[in-house]
Amino acid sequence: MLNKIIETKKEEVAQLVLPPKESVKPVSFFNALQNTKNEVALIAEVKKASPSKGIIKGNFDPIQIAKEYESGGADAISVLTDSRYFQGKREYIPAIKKAVSLPILRKDFIIDENQVLESKLIGADAILLIAEVLEASKLYEFYQFATELGLDCLVEIHSSEALEGILSIFTPKIIGVNNRNLKTFEVTLEQTETITSYIPEESLFISESGIFTHDDILRVKKAGAKAVLVGESLMRAETPAQGILTLFGAGAAQ
Repeated sequence: MLNKIIETKKEEVAQLVLPPKESVKPVSFFNALQNTKNEVALIAEVKKASPSKGIIKGNFDPIQIAKEYESGGADAISVLTDSRYFQGKREYIPAIKKAVSLPILRKDFIIDENQVLESKLIGADAILLIAEVLEASKLYEFYQFATELGLDCLVEIHSSEALEGILSIFTPKIIGVNNRNLKTFEVTLEQTETITSYIPEESLFISESGIFTHDDILRVKKAGAKAVLVGESLMRAETPAQGILTLFGAGAAQ
C-alpha cells in the first residue's frame, strides 16, 4: 500500500501548482506540545478516511471538527491533505487555520521540496517527514529547508534501524513513532515501548496511531512519550470534544 501511495504521490507532484501565500499567523507546533495542560500533549487529527479503514467519518465538517478539538483541549491539529487515499484536501489547512488558534500539522506523504514550500504557502505550521518514505539524507534536506521556511518537522519512524540512520546525520527536534506498520498497516503500541530507548533525550517524543483509551495514554506516557497523535478514536466519538474527554478521563483539560 505504501508503494502504491508513493507512486500516486509522484504523479501528483509532477502536476503540482503552487498556491498563493495565505495570510495566516504562524504558531509554534513545537512550543504548543511542550506547554500542554494534559497528561501528554494531544495532536488531534482531522481525518475523513484511510486506506485500511475506508470512510471513518461520514458527516465530515473539518472546520467544525477543528473548533471542537480546540474547545476540547487539544494542543495541536493534524490535517490529512492526501486526496486519493485519505479524502483530504490542502484547502482544509488555511480554512482551519483561520478558524482556530492552534498550530496545524500538515499530514501527507512528502517526497518533493515543492511540497514543503506548498505547506508553508497554505499556512501549515509543521510538516510530516516519514523515514519509511525518504532516504535519511533526503529527509535531512527537507528538514533543513522546512526549518528555513519557519516550519517545524515531525520526523516519523517505525523502526529503530530507520531512527539510527537519521541520528547518524542529525537529531530531529520532534520524533514520532508510528505504531502502524506502513507496509502491513498492522498496529501495536509495542512499537512505542520498543523504540523509546533509542529516542534522544533532547527530542520531543510523540507516539502515533493505535491510541484509543485512557489506558493507552498511560501506557505510551510510561514508555516516555510526551505527546500523542490521535485520529480514528476521536473521529468515531459522538463528538470530537467528547472523544478527547474519553481519551484523557479526568485528566483532560477543561
